[in-house]
Amino acid sequence: MKIGDLAARTGVSTRLLRYYEEVGILHPFRSPNGYRSYGEPAVDRVLQIRELLQAGLTTEMIREVLPCLDAADEEEGAPGERTCREAKDLEGLRRQLISIERRIDVLQRNRQAIAAYLRACEDRAAATPGAVVGALGRLRRDSESMSSGRQAESKWS
Repeated sequence: MKIGDLAARTGVSTRLLRYYEEVGILHPFRSPNGYRSYGEPAVDRVLQIRELLQAGLTTEMIREVLPCLDAADEEEGAPGERTCREAKDLEGLRRQLISIERRIDVLQRNRQAIAAYLRACEDRAAATPGAVVGALGRLRRDSESMSSGRQAESKWS
């Protein structure tokens, strides 16, 4: 696919895609006439780059981490040596990891709070005046039928 197609599919401008290429985190194929061409995996790569940037990693950190992430995907749980080179800024990566973990914790708490709120709203919606009137009507009918049953019992006792 051409750069414009990749931009449309990822929501990332062509200018930014060219920048990713310039800093070495996106690698297009080049046709003989020099046009960029991207395979289908480029869509996922661009989205991954965007997520890493949003998580606070710099393009330098991303350039260092991406080969290791690729190796992890290829090995998928297989133990052994990865083709990861030592990062220049291990402490920066550790700080980013801690930051990401904190945000995950906050997002999980917010998810739980929103889910509880929605359940409460749904419970209140079930208790609308129409639902309450219907429930009261059923209760009245049930109690009337029970009452008439008791009256019939008392006649025969």
